[in-house]
Amino acid sequence: MPDLDVVLTDVTGRDGFQMEKEWIPTDRKAEVLNAILASGVKRLEATSFVSPKAVPQLKDAKEVLARIDRRDAEIIVLVPNLKGAELAHEAGADKINFVLSISETHNQKNVRRTVEESLSQLKEITEVFSPDRIILSLGTTFGCPFEGLYPVDKVQAVIGKVADMGLSQITLCDTTGMANPKQVAEFVRTLSARYPEQRFALHLHNTRGMGLANLVAGYQEGIRYFDAALGGIGGCPFAPGASGNVAMDDVAHMLELMDVRTGINLERLIGTSKRMQEILGYELPGQVMKAGTAKTLHPV
Repeated sequence: MPDLDVVLTDVTGRDGFQMEKEWIPTDRKAEVLNAILASGVKRLEATSFVSPKAVPQLKDAKEVLARIDRRDAEIIVLVPNLKGAELAHEAGADKINFVLSISETHNQKNVRRTVEESLSQLKEITEVFSPDRIILSLGTTFGCPFEGLYPVDKVQAVIGKVADMGLSQITLCDTTGMANPKQVAEFVRTLSARYPEQRFALHLHNTRGMGLANLVAGYQEGIRYFDAALGGIGGCPFAPGASGNVAMDDVAHMLELMDVRTGINLERLIGTSKRMQEILGYELPGQVMKAGTAKTLHPV
């Protein structure tokens, strides 16, 4: 990666598009993703090799990957099992993102497996692919609507079970927007101290309006990798009320005003957000594309 203060991973193509009920043509998906990369984003979670019955919007995963102008970006694909990992590898993905939930209930609803069964699937993948190509995303790290909030010990117990797999990239996911800044700071501080060899990232949703505040809390505790989706689209199709990700354009805007280097051309990114709004046909939840950047506003 270039000399940046933080690295933002755009998850529009996977976590964003998976929630769209109306079919998005493959060429339009590729148009949006290529424009995101052209704005300077260096990591892109482009799609997922999951069952078309479970997530029909992503049934064109292979075709989408073939249309991406990679530039110098790292292309990531989410997978639920070894078969998905093999398909992602064949399609040219740089990295594989495997998701399992801390919440037993959510894991059952999301991938129809127990947490232990998901851990077994992860073990299979690490036996075929180099661990440095695998990102482990811990869904519902901070709680979920089914089991409520829970202590950091519950997260440590799961990470402890993968400690011998050689993984070094773990994303803490607030899948259903349960987290608050105090909790994020506590979890990040505790987990970073317990597992100093890990490069932790944060994947945040804005379901309860605390997404950006949670991001700042994580940044202040040393997190330098964050996920976001253009315009704030997305969510979890397997949890009630789980709305979109923190908006990539809002995150980039906030960090720019904080003098945190992201390498992103904000105006180009906002233009892409507006174009995606045209494609999707509804108003996106992101704020900066509607209000404009703070630096362009004139004092009264």
